[in-house]
Amino acid sequence: MKLDQAYSGNVFICSSENYDSARAVIYGMPMDYTVSFRPGSRFGPSRIRQASVGLEEYSPYLDKSILDSSYFDAGDLLLPFGNPGRSLEVIGEYVRGLLADDKFPIGLGGEHLVSWPVIEAVYEKYPDLALIHIDAHADLREHYEGEPLSHSTPIRKAAALMGGKNVYQFGIRSGSKEEFLFGRENTHFHPFEVAAPLKMELPKLGRRPVYVTIDIDVLDPSCAPGTGTAEAGGITSKELLDAIHLIAGSDVNVVGCDLVEVAPIYDPTEQTPIVAAKLIREMLLGFVK
Repeated sequence: MKLDQAYSGNVFICSSENYDSARAVIYGMPMDYTVSFRPGSRFGPSRIRQASVGLEEYSPYLDKSILDSSYFDAGDLLLPFGNPGRSLEVIGEYVRGLLADDKFPIGLGGEHLVSWPVIEAVYEKYPDLALIHIDAHADLREHYEGEPLSHSTPIRKAAALMGGKNVYQFGIRSGSKEEFLFGRENTHFHPFEVAAPLKMELPKLGRRPVYVTIDIDVLDPSCAPGTGTAEAGGITSKELLDAIHLIAGSDVNVVGCDLVEVAPIYDPTEQTPIVAAKLIREMLLGFVK
């Protein structure tokens, strides 16, 4: 007899075992092959699931319970280790399948490059898509030391695909001079802060479909040390929660989201996956209608 997995830590807390009836699907993208500093984010998805067991089912922020939600945790994608090109293809193929089944995709990374094929797939379904990018890093490089498949390039790729004025960036506090110039000229570029500029931009988006990608390193290392490229001077977990709730309370139509770059090996206190699990709970309850 199979035991109930809802509180096992093998799946995100309270996950349904029925894919067909689920509105949202949580899936892991355990890839960290292109990181420029510290690897280890491929272990992020599993650790976020384990940390989710410590959550309450009820969100007092949103006055909702995940017990009343319908979501399925599909586990981690089987990605060919060391092969970023094929791994991105696998991720894209999987997400296209979710979208074809009218599921809301919630991705767990993994390095930030894993968001690129997801954005591609979502954009195919929603050609008027806007991207909300919350991160310490601009991720606007065309390549990193000659390599275009790098965790420092996904938002530049998205800007080329969607048009930079459909990309909204918040919390950026690290990048090359060229990246900052590109962002200021080509995207809606809001360095250092998140909640205040987000509150200003959201009404301009109206009811457009929006994909939300969050890099955990937007948080100050004091809030989330378990990440591959920690950057001092970040926001608090409260501000990031506020940002999620601002998006959830706006008129935009969120059609998918991800949370990336949790690298648990660098955080023996486990506060990073604990924060990440709570962020996923709030996105699940706030974004999935």
